[in-house]
Amino acid sequence: MTTPKRYTITAALPYTNGPIHIGHLAGVYVPADIYARYQRMQGEDVLFVCGSDEHGVPITIKAKKEGVTPQDVVDKYHTIIKKSFEDFGISFDNYSRTSAKIHHDTASEFFENLYKNDKFIEEVTEQLYDPEANQFLADRFVVGTCPKCGNEESYGDQCESCGTSHNATDLINPKSAISGAKPILKETKHWFLPLDQYEDYLKDWILKDHKKDWKTNVYGQCKSWIDDGLRPRAVTRDLDWGIPVPVKGADGKVLYVWFDAPIGYISATKEWAQANGKDWEPYWKNEDTKLLHFIGKDNIVFHCIIFPSMLKAEGSYIMPDNVPANEFLNLEGNKLSTSKNWAVWLHEYLEDFPGQQDVLRYALTANAPETKDNDFTWADFQARNNNELVAVFGNFINRVVVLTNKYYGGDVPQPSTYSEIDEQTLTELKTYPDVIASSLERYRFREAQKLLMDVARLGNKYLADEEPWKTAKTDAERTKTVMYVALQIAAALATLSEPFLPFTSNKLKDILNLTSQDSAERNSWNDISSKNALLPAGHQINKAELLFSKIEDEHIQKQLDKLEASKKANEAENAVVDPEKETVQFEDFTSMDLRVGTILEAEKMPKTKKLLVLKVDTGIDVRTIVSGIAESFKPEDIIGKQVTVLVNLAPRKLRGVESQGMILMTEDANGNLVFVNPDAAGIPNGKSIS
Repeated sequence: MTTPKRYTITAALPYTNGPIHIGHLAGVYVPADIYARYQRMQGEDVLFVCGSDEHGVPITIKAKKEGVTPQDVVDKYHTIIKKSFEDFGISFDNYSRTSAKIHHDTASEFFENLYKNDKFIEEVTEQLYDPEANQFLADRFVVGTCPKCGNEESYGDQCESCGTSHNATDLINPKSAISGAKPILKETKHWFLPLDQYEDYLKDWILKDHKKDWKTNVYGQCKSWIDDGLRPRAVTRDLDWGIPVPVKGADGKVLYVWFDAPIGYISATKEWAQANGKDWEPYWKNEDTKLLHFIGKDNIVFHCIIFPSMLKAEGSYIMPDNVPANEFLNLEGNKLSTSKNWAVWLHEYLEDFPGQQDVLRYALTANAPETKDNDFTWADFQARNNNELVAVFGNFINRVVVLTNKYYGGDVPQPSTYSEIDEQTLTELKTYPDVIASSLERYRFREAQKLLMDVARLGNKYLADEEPWKTAKTDAERTKTVMYVALQIAAALATLSEPFLPFTSNKLKDILNLTSQDSAERNSWNDISSKNALLPAGHQINKAELLFSKIEDEHIQKQLDKLEASKKANEAENAVVDPEKETVQFEDFTSMDLRVGTILEAEKMPKTKKLLVLKVDTGIDVRTIVSGIAESFKPEDIIGKQVTVLVNLAPRKLRGVESQGMILMTEDANGNLVFVNPDAAGIPNGKSIS
C-alpha cells in the first residue's frame, strides 16, 4: 500500500466470562496501544476500536454455574474490563460491547446481506445432542480428546493446548459439559459459509501477497489451514443466548459467536462515528485505509481466514493489511488459566501497584511473546523496574533536572562551543526517531522499546563521561553546554516514551514544563530529528519528581504468595480421595480405644525436623506421645489443645523416646495438618469416642 490516509486498528474483543489478565495485555492490548499512539504522534488519522465479546457458550456455562442470567455475567465483566482498560491507559477511540443494539443490528444486517445474495449453504446435518439435558450442544458445551495433540480437555471448536481449530464431531470420546453424558448425533438445520469457495483468493492474498510482510507464525498457520483444504463452516448455532438468526424458520438458533464477534469491530466503528459526527464507511471500505488486527495466536484462523472470507463474500469491505498476532505468555513457568486463577489480573494489579501502570507495560513489552511463547515472572518484573526504569531512565532524568535547578534555578542554560562528544551525542540522538519508527512499523515492539531505553543509556553515559558536577567547579561555560545537551536528551525521551510509557511521558513533560500553553511549542516525533533545540535556552523547567520508585521484595512476595494460594486451591480441588480400605468387622473397630485428651506440654525433639514430644492428659493418665507434626505447629501454640488419642496402641520407641499412643490428624485443603478434636468445649479428658 502507498501511504495510507487513515488507520483502522482493532484489538481482539475480550471475552466477558472473566477479567483481563497480563496474557491478554502482552499479546494484544499493549502492542496495539503502542502502535495506535505512535501513529497518532505521526499526525495520522487513527481509529482504534475494541469492545466486549458477550455471546457464546462459556457465558451461559458461567451463568448456570453462578445461578444468574447470561446478561448478569456480561454486565459484571464488561464493567470490570472497561474500567481496567481506562485506568491502565489503553487509548481506545471507542470501547463497545456486542450486546449493544447497534451491534445486533449490524451483525443481523451483515448476515441478511449474505443470505439474500446466496452466499450461504443451508444444510441439515447431524450435530451432537445431550440426551439428558435435551438440547443441542454448541462447540464449547462439548469436551473431549483433541485429535491432533491428544489433549483430553479440548473444546469442541478449539484445542487450547495446541491452538488447532476443529469441529465438535472431530473430538475423541466427547462428553457434554452440561451433564457429563455421552452426546448422540441428531439432525438440525444450519447455515454454512463455504470457505472452500474463497480458497483461491486466500492463496493469492495471503500466501503470495503477504509472504514477506506477515509474521512467520501467522503465515505458517494460515498456510497449514489452506494446504489442508478449506471446508464450509457453520455460522449459526442451536442456542438461546446470542443474536437470533434473522431468517424465517430459524427459531432457537443464533449467530455463531465467531461470525458475530469480528463484526463487533464494524459496529464499534459505527457507534464511534455516530457519537462524533463522522462517516464510518471510509474506515472499512476505502482502499487508502490501512486495516490492522491485533490478536493472539489462538485467533489467527478467525481473523485471517474466516473473517476475510466473510468480508469478501459481502463484497464492499477492504482486507486487513496485517494481522500481527503474538504467541502466548506463561506465568511463573505455567500456562495462564482463567479457570484455575493462575493469572495476574489487571484490575488487581492496579490496586496492588497504584500509579505503576507503566511498569507493567514496560515489563510486558520487554518480554513480549512476539515470536515464541514467553514467561512472565515477578522476579523479572521487579528487576526490569529497579535495574532499568529506576536505575537507567529515572536516574538520568533525576540527575538532569536536579542539576539544572541547582545550577541555574531551573532555566535551560545557554550552550557555548560544542565539543566533538557533544556533536556526536546530538547527532546520535537525532537518529532515534527513525530507527524506533522502523521497528514499530514492522511490529517489533520489544526492539522498539529497547531502542527507547538506549536513548536513556545515551544520556547516562554522556553525563558519566562529561561529569558536569565536577566541571561546575572549574569551567562554568563547559557545564552549561553539557547540561544543555543533557536536557535535549531528556526532552527527546519525553516525546519518544509516549507510545510505550504514556503516564511517564506525561509526568516528564510536566517536569520539563512542556505541557502548558505558554511554554515552548510541544515537540512532535519528527521534531527530534529536525529541531536544533527541543528545550531552548531560557526555557524554565519545574522541580524534580521521581518518575519511578523501587519495588521492594515484600511487594513481590505478596504476589508470589497469592499465586501459591491459587496453586494449593487447585491441587485441593483436583485431589483424588483415597479409596475405601478393606471392610473391617464391628469388633475390630471396638478394639480401638479412642479418647479425648489435652496436650499439657510440647517440645521439639532434638536433631529432628518433624517430631514433637508431647505430654498428654488422657483422663486415664498423663503419658508421652511422639508425633510428627513439628512442621505444622509451634510447640507453644498447641499447649492446652484438645485432641483425639488412640490410647491402646502398642508403645514404640522413636529416637530413644517411648511413644505411648497416637494423636489423630488430617489435612486441610492446603495440605496442612489439623487435629481431629471435639467441636464443642468442655469435653472431659478420658471421654471415649464411639
